[in-house]
Amino acid sequence: MKPKPLRPLTLLLLALAGTAESANSLRCGSRLVSTGDRMFEVEEKCGPPRQRDLIGYALGPHWRRELIIEEWVYGPDNGMISVLRFEGNRLIKIETFRSR
Repeated sequence: MKPKPLRPLTLLLLALAGTAESANSLRCGSRLVSTGDRMFEVEEKCGPPRQRDLIGYALGPHWRRELIIEEWVYGPDNGMISVLRFEGNRLIKIETFRSR
C-alpha cells in the first residue's frame, strides 16, 4: 500500500516547526535558567519578561487540581526571542527562535 502524500498544511507546519528550537536551559547574562525552575527564580535571574500570556489551565497529577499555564517572552537579544512556558509555577519548556 502506498503512503498518503502530505497535505500542504502539514508541509507548512513541518517547515515552521524547524524554525524554533527547544532547549533545557537558557542563559540570562551570566546566569542560567533551566527547566524545573520556579517563576520567581527565572524572574530573579532574567528580570521581568517583555510579555506574559495566560495560556490556560491543565490538570495536575492524578487530575486532582488545575495548574495555570503561562508563557513569558524575552528578547529580542542578538536577534533571538525566547519563549518560556510555565505549568503550575514550574518552567517546563524553553523555546528560542530568530526574530524577523
